[in-house]
Amino acid sequence: MGREFAYQAVYRYLVALIDEAERGGQPRLPSLRALSRRLCVSLATVQAAYSLLEHEGRVQSVPKSGYFAQVGLQAGRADAAHVLPAQPLLERALFAHERRLGRQRARATRVLGGPRLRDALAERYTRSSRQYWGPEDVHLGPDVQALLETLLQALALRGSTVLVASPCCWRILRALQRCDMRVLEVPLDVGGSPDIGCLSRLLGSEPVRMVIMPSCLGTPAGRLIPQRDQQQIADVLALHPVWLLENDLDSEQCYSTPPNSRLRDWVDPRWLMVLGSLEATVGGEAPYAYLLGRSGALAEAFAQRAFQLAPMRQQALAQMITSGEIDAHMERMRAGLHERMEQLCQHLRLVLGGRVDFDMPEGGCAVWVRLAPTMVGAQAVAATADSALQVLEGEQFSLHGRHRQCLALTWLGEQPKALAEALESLAQALAFDAIRR
Repeated sequence: MGREFAYQAVYRYLVALIDEAERGGQPRLPSLRALSRRLCVSLATVQAAYSLLEHEGRVQSVPKSGYFAQVGLQAGRADAAHVLPAQPLLERALFAHERRLGRQRARATRVLGGPRLRDALAERYTRSSRQYWGPEDVHLGPDVQALLETLLQALALRGSTVLVASPCCWRILRALQRCDMRVLEVPLDVGGSPDIGCLSRLLGSEPVRMVIMPSCLGTPAGRLIPQRDQQQIADVLALHPVWLLENDLDSEQCYSTPPNSRLRDWVDPRWLMVLGSLEATVGGEAPYAYLLGRSGALAEAFAQRAFQLAPMRQQALAQMITSGEIDAHMERMRAGLHERMEQLCQHLRLVLGGRVDFDMPEGGCAVWVRLAPTMVGAQAVAATADSALQVLEGEQFSLHGRHRQCLALTWLGEQPKALAEALESLAQALAFDAIRR
């Protein structure tokens, strides 16, 4: 497969099969194992490609049936672009660790990937005697979707009421939909934090079983939640016996060092679970998601699912975490991401001026743009297709039609000239929408 990363080649192969399905071919796609054997790659590599296509809305995973092409849908309708771009340096380091482990395995050294990765993650999240996690509290899944489905099944939450901060990560929203959850949405206040008053009213009037809140950074809006707001959220939750799932998927994307204060520092640990993913830091070759939670039902449910995760890849990831290799890379990445987003905002001001409203984000890969009432975002999405700019309509981050006057903008390329051209197309599309209305 040359210098191309393995998951990218698998991705292209699956895109060809999806294109055939669009033309009337077979919508059912090969299983993970079948494609792994066919292309001579690992199961984790195939899973990474499928996960990316699921995030883009081009593939649907049906429990006990397999993967199916989503024909007739526009690709890129989810938030796949709103995670960190591929990290080739870390992926190369990951492969180097795997090759060394492979040589050790040839000398009959036993590879214990799962236990070591769980131990590394537990140590990474342990901060005090109150915030202590053991490896038995860490649960691994092949991706965010599968992990959330297992969590909801374990705690008998399927079909119940869950409350989320809105806008919300589309991966989480889709998993909740597939589990027939009734989703309530808490809007953001003027400062970008979840509205405390709305949270309190909904918890007092609705049969909420679980609350999903950002750890410290809300995306795609890109706003940090101040410590005082975290404390207020915790005070409200203390009055209601509901599970808190802290969304830690985006915390590493803070442009400065992630703040010490997290929502989990203020809540009752008996009701706390933390959701994270290695994909955002390492890239598509490490699509694994993890959950920290002390309920015995979680351990039993994940043991029953028996997810098949590549042991050497897990051990390589564990070594990269414990050695500080990932932390060192993330520090450099945050500085580069900050500079990149400053460029995007600068170009956005130059091209669109006062026609749209936005703030420089404090983290994340997107700029959350608020449109004038006369503008419609659908035309902007079409006008910037296949450009250096990915534009997603704000209502994709809601299940109740919120954020229709918002767009999430992500700069996909590297050349400022290509970005300026894409923003010109965006400006023309928004101007056309305003005139037409």
